[in-house]
Amino acid sequence: MDLKDQLKNLFPEHTETPEELSDVKASDLWMQDAPIICKYEKRKGKPITIIEGYTGADKDFKILAKDLKKKFSVGGSFKNDSIIIQGDYRDKIMEFLKELGFQVKRVGG
Repeated sequence: MDLKDQLKNLFPEHTETPEELSDVKASDLWMQDAPIICKYEKRKGKPITIIEGYTGADKDFKILAKDLKKKFSVGGSFKNDSIIIQGDYRDKIMEFLKELGFQVKRVGG
């Protein structure tokens, strides 16, 4: 019995809303021709992954940032048209973006 089944037993009248099921789908986001740049930096001695180069709406990029943070259980932010993820998650992020249909280019290291 997994967690969802236990929650259904505790709250039988609860139904899942679309916000709770907000996994990004390729059809939800604007796809672009130019690749998204995924790079690695160290700031104050700590590793971060930066994703930039998205030319669609900021709203879509913020949704993508939220889902990346949620999927990898990490902290991060959306600033100056780029997503900043705490830690070195380049490979995992690149695989995730490729599954969504984006072209991704690795820069640095």
